[in-house]
Amino acid sequence: MAEPAKRVFYFREWIHPIGPETMGREPGVELLRFDYDTPPETVWPAIAHAHGYQISAVRDELPRPFWAGREFLARCPDLLVVSANAAGYDTVDAAACSEAGVLVVNQAGGNREAVGEHALAMMLALAKRLIEADRALRRDRAWHRNQFLGHDVAGRTLGVVGLGNIGSRLAQLCGGLFDMPVVAYDPYLAPADFAARGARRAATLDELLSAADIVSVHCPRTSETEGMFGAREFARMRPGALFLNTARGGIHDEAALHEALASGHLGGAGLDVWDPEPPALDHPLLKLDNVILSPHTAGATEESRRNTALWAVEQWRAIWRGERPPRLINADAWPRYRERFARILGRPTAA
Repeated sequence: MAEPAKRVFYFREWIHPIGPETMGREPGVELLRFDYDTPPETVWPAIAHAHGYQISAVRDELPRPFWAGREFLARCPDLLVVSANAAGYDTVDAAACSEAGVLVVNQAGGNREAVGEHALAMMLALAKRLIEADRALRRDRAWHRNQFLGHDVAGRTLGVVGLGNIGSRLAQLCGGLFDMPVVAYDPYLAPADFAARGARRAATLDELLSAADIVSVHCPRTSETEGMFGAREFARMRPGALFLNTARGGIHDEAALHEALASGHLGGAGLDVWDPEPPALDHPLLKLDNVILSPHTAGATEESRRNTALWAVEQWRAIWRGERPPRLINADAWPRYRERFARILGRPTAA
């Protein structure tokens, strides 16, 4: 008996057009695309027996009914794999997927260069007060250039929260370009891993906060990291320190950050992520000149998006060959997944 067509679906866009262009040429693969406003009576019957879901992890764009949670999985009984477009998988309930025998994979590392460079750009712009000076020069002449004295970053201590693909790249850039000491907090790394990634280990977040002149966040948003930075943590940072978050909104408390900046305790902030996104036009942080803003675009470069799209295609190819895919999030799902793969596609996976 011929193997059934392997159906993969996605909503609106695959992070770069080369993804569906390449995937659409794969033999034996049927690619299904939907808009967010496609009528439900069209969507649900089409995906009820699909095998793969290429999912967006943008919480405030993907409609809730299409998040990969228990209710969604119950309506897609043949679903085998959920693949996130990039590193984040905020719209996926990994525990529910494991229970259902559905693999969750991501493209962690595909935007490493883009986000690392973006964080570095924010750091330099804040230290040199470029945005403040630019705004003043465009606004009026009621200022003196000495009001915009900045700081060199050379020799200042960088604190990296999350020393994975992106955090380690920022550590490499700052340590190499500016001879910055780097201290990192990451409870999921072995102590020996820190030196190999260009950083000194901080045993606790408090230890990092007291040591760093610049704190940059590069961890996922999880139940452990939600609200990680609040009034207490900002108070423990050095006076005049800079805070950067290019990871996920919700990891820092926006009201507490505003208070720490408005009071003068912190010297500035660079924010690429919000909760929700985008922030309201009257959001208090938007009114501060020492805050640099971007609309979740740190990882949005032509190179990174093309890279992650092609990584996902290669990942699907490995999956259809029956292999254990790279960047597997929920390894505990593998035994149940293997049984389901064999039953649904009619052939076994690799061991």
